[in-house]
Amino acid sequence: MIVILFRLLILIAIIFLIYTAYKYMINPKRKLELAKENKAFYFHDDPSNTKQNFILTYKGFVFEGEKYLGTTEDSFEVLNISVSAKNPHELRGLDRNDLYFLEEEILIHYPFASIEWKYPINRLIIHPLDDHHE
Repeated sequence: MIVILFRLLILIAIIFLIYTAYKYMINPKRKLELAKENKAFYFHDDPSNTKQNFILTYKGFVFEGEKYLGTTEDSFEVLNISVSAKNPHELRGLDRNDLYFLEEEILIHYPFASIEWKYPINRLIIHPLDDHHE
C-alpha cells in the first residue's frame, strides 16, 4: 500500500513539474524579456481588456501604450493610444523608420486608433525631415 501511495505522489510531482514548466514557457513576461534581450519585436496585449496597457519591445527598447476607448459609427473601439518609452534615456539609435514600423504594428491591432507619442519620442516625429540638397 505504501509503494502505491509513493508512486502516486511521484506521478503527481511529475505532473506538477510539467505544468510548472509549461506555464513558465508560455509566460508573456518571459517572452517580453527574451525579445528585449534578443532585440526582437514582441507585442503583449489583452485586447479584451481596454483598461490594461499593452507593452511592446523592439530593438531592445520597451514601450508602453495606454488605450482609450471611444465610439465609431458602429461600435466602441480603442480610438486613442498614447505610447511612451519605459526608459527614455536609453532610446539612443531609435529612428523615425522604427517609429513608423511600431505604428504599423499597433494599427494592425487597433485599426481605428490615432497614436500619440509621448516625450521625448514626439520630438523625433514633430521635427520635419530636413532636405540637405539645397
